[in-house]
Amino acid sequence: MYEEQYQPPHSHWLEELCALPGVSGREGPVRDWIIAHLPAGAAYRVDPLGNLIVNGGQEKVMLCAHMDEVGLIVTHITDEGLLKFDHVGGIERAAYLGRQVFVGKNALPGVIGVVPVHLLRAEAKKQLPAQESLCIDIGADSREAAARLVKPGDTATFEPGFTRFGEGFVQSKALDDRVGCLILLELLWQNTGLCAVFSAREEVGGAAAAAAFALRPRCAVIIETTTASDLPGVSGAQRVCELGGGAVVPFMDRGTMYARELYERAMSLAKKAGIPAQTKSVIAGANDAHTIHTSAGGIPCIAISVPCRNLHSPGVVMRESDARAVFQLADLLWKELTAQ
Repeated sequence: MYEEQYQPPHSHWLEELCALPGVSGREGPVRDWIIAHLPAGAAYRVDPLGNLIVNGGQEKVMLCAHMDEVGLIVTHITDEGLLKFDHVGGIERAAYLGRQVFVGKNALPGVIGVVPVHLLRAEAKKQLPAQESLCIDIGADSREAAARLVKPGDTATFEPGFTRFGEGFVQSKALDDRVGCLILLELLWQNTGLCAVFSAREEVGGAAAAAAFALRPRCAVIIETTTASDLPGVSGAQRVCELGGGAVVPFMDRGTMYARELYERAMSLAKKAGIPAQTKSVIAGANDAHTIHTSAGGIPCIAISVPCRNLHSPGVVMRESDARAVFQLADLLWKELTAQ
């Protein structure tokens, strides 16, 4: 069995990471926090697209986790002082109706308003409101009042609501991929010389390829989250993966056909070490691997992910035992790959 002393010691950092605002392209607060918590002696640089590269030289293996989260962006201020908005990254409208948000660099509180149910016509009760009908209410009573506080292009994040519950469950916004950032940071604390990329803009196409092009590693390991659909009424392959089932190692998703050798090696390591691991039973989702694997003449990739329910919502749910399994498997895989 994998040695117990290799369990991540800084799990209390997860709440701090999830609370930070970091919508795609605005990852500064997350990047600054990570820099402040790097182990002593770690060398780092920030590239022109905002990727944080730690211990970056010409490396054999690159590990990557993205700093950004899905969120909203202000597109217009109405005469009444309400904020029209659009999505940054993929979000279902049902996930944020009536939710509290924080807007702009000053974290101005607001709420995404909805029409009261007693004012809805019968047919409207069966439908989600159209995106163009929604606004963020920040308590302003005119365009001028709102414009003194907010401007188009400002982003909004969901209220974190970080909660530990049940047997090792955690709920928060931005677990995708702040838990991956924490795991990668823990790996840096455990392994001198590990090359880590905390990437920017993954939710809107990704900037990790720029870092991969600069580093030109022999292969890359992506530390991520992935969709678990282990919910009532969902059975068989449609469950995709399950909370409590350990690290998720996919052989393919919508962006990448993962290197077969790396997939088999990771699953074999997990079995030998007694680390719980599973794969995805549906070809779905994508991550930074889809741009990394075609960068710099071609970089074989593998992803190791934490299964999460309600991904891309204010209420993402994960299990700490799965995050531990991802940490353990990534640690073993990095050691084996760099020993060659």
